[in-house]
Amino acid sequence: MCGIVGYVGHGAAVPFLVDGLKKLEYRGYDSAGIVVQNGGSLEGRKRLGRLQELESVLSGLQTGNTGIGHTRWATHGRPSDENSHPHYDCGGRIAVVHNGIIENFLEIREWLAVNGHVFRSQTDTEVVPHLIEHYYQGDLEEAVRKALSHLRGSYALAVVSADEPGKVIGVQQDSPMIVGLGQGEFFLASDIPALLDRTRDVLILQDGEMAILSQDGVQVKDFSGQLIERTPFRVPWDAVMAEKQGYNHFMLKEIHEQPRALRDTLRGRISRDGTRVVLADVGLSPVAARAIERVMVVGCGTAYHAGLVGRFLFERLAQLDAQADLASEFRYRSPLLDEGTLLVVVSQSGETADTLAALREGRRRGAKVLAITNVVGSSAAREADYVLYTWAGPEVAVASTKAYTTQLVAVSLLAAYLAQERATMPPEDLHRFLQGLQLLPNQVEAVLACEEQTRRLAEQITKSDDAFFIGRGLDYAVAMEGQLKLKEISYIHAEAYAAGELKHGTLALIEEGVPVVALATQRHVWEKMLSNITVVQARGAYVLTLAPQGLTEAAQVSDEVIYLPPVDDLLAPAVAVIPLQLLSYYVSVARGCDVDKPRNLAKSVTVE
Repeated sequence: MCGIVGYVGHGAAVPFLVDGLKKLEYRGYDSAGIVVQNGGSLEGRKRLGRLQELESVLSGLQTGNTGIGHTRWATHGRPSDENSHPHYDCGGRIAVVHNGIIENFLEIREWLAVNGHVFRSQTDTEVVPHLIEHYYQGDLEEAVRKALSHLRGSYALAVVSADEPGKVIGVQQDSPMIVGLGQGEFFLASDIPALLDRTRDVLILQDGEMAILSQDGVQVKDFSGQLIERTPFRVPWDAVMAEKQGYNHFMLKEIHEQPRALRDTLRGRISRDGTRVVLADVGLSPVAARAIERVMVVGCGTAYHAGLVGRFLFERLAQLDAQADLASEFRYRSPLLDEGTLLVVVSQSGETADTLAALREGRRRGAKVLAITNVVGSSAAREADYVLYTWAGPEVAVASTKAYTTQLVAVSLLAAYLAQERATMPPEDLHRFLQGLQLLPNQVEAVLACEEQTRRLAEQITKSDDAFFIGRGLDYAVAMEGQLKLKEISYIHAEAYAAGELKHGTLALIEEGVPVVALATQRHVWEKMLSNITVVQARGAYVLTLAPQGLTEAAQVSDEVIYLPPVDDLLAPAVAVIPLQLLSYYVSVARGCDVDKPRNLAKSVTVE
């Protein structure tokens, strides 16, 4: 998830490019760069680090009235000067910035290399300017169109050429791109905040469309070259609201970004016929996968809760002995690890101090380490033997939402891959599971429709000092995440319990009116779960149950039911957690808490 800006007009390009990137820095911040047309050449600067690092080298680059810029959140290639955008063709005559993932970049890169092209980075993006160069014969628009025919994946692109001054081409395919309409100047951006200081009139591109910006105006065409009429949209938001795309808080925005984040994390990791897991980017070979004898998953907070789901999947799918542990406790209990152990460390930032300490302890004891992280080039990614990246993009709110659900997808992919290579699942069962994974983004979109219901239900919990979450099996793991969300942003005391443990002491805490959130997504324990719900309701609890469509009995033993779309039991956590995130959000808002920055908490805990 990166920020893109572009400018064509009669003014200087650099001031807008820099200001626009500042407005988009929340979308990515490991490196930044810009390029402008100066006479018949391109002149650019790019630097590793935050935007101020780029600003420090911009002296002498104040001329030119056409240019593009980029702030990066790394996907392919660790953060570095050479992997920063823009990327160029062999002659430095064509420059491209890119947001998204080119799934087939390796095969394109190999083909281009055979045809004499020389690459300077490890990114997927760099194949694009070389493809355009390959097809360029004096018409940039046509060369871009031909290059696009080779690309698979998600991408927003901005392209300039030294040979066609005063022109910027923007492209959208599964990654947003917006055109701003000014007075004698036109703008390109991946998000609205970059434009608001210059214009509120925008054209919003659709997938399969490209915009050609010149000093004469803007044309929108489809990928075949057909002209498209598009009515401008007047942006009603102020600059602060625009960063949040109209949402009141980053947390709510990030909850709604989850379908996109899940699609990106799945992209290219399941074969096109849907029958096999493809984890070529991870580095864990089939031979290495078959040598694994046990799996240990460690993480902190939300990442640990994702690990609890992972433990269940490694056992069920790959038939491996699996354990999950808190990273902060792991190295203090003399864990039994050896060369047959795969230690899976889960960390959104890849910099969590306790998780890194567990990683190092695991390696010291001879285990192979696989990191699941959202940040390319992070310490966990550098120090692990294998890396499975989630593509959630930057997460601004302290309370994790899209990082958690993409971690669930990551452990699901890994468990399915181990099952595939160890032949512990019949092919038809594996195919069915992978089909379920591919449906998850749409199912999450469907469950987001319950938002108004959760807003109403939040009123009941807002008045309480305590709340309890109960579930069995995978539902218990989700209950752990649900109670954490509620207490970290609303400051209500919350606890999660395995529902079967209620009669072993916990039931003493249930009194009249206390909220109990019950998860009942696991078919093999429905009867037992409904019995547990009946027990707490009989003691006066206010019961909110999450259940799949069709489990009508839930309404008979609950005060309220949120019905979830049909989903494979093993994949239900990614769907069931959505109402819990929304519930916590609306309780926090109702209590007047600082949703995005809860007291005493930091986004990434880099000290013990």
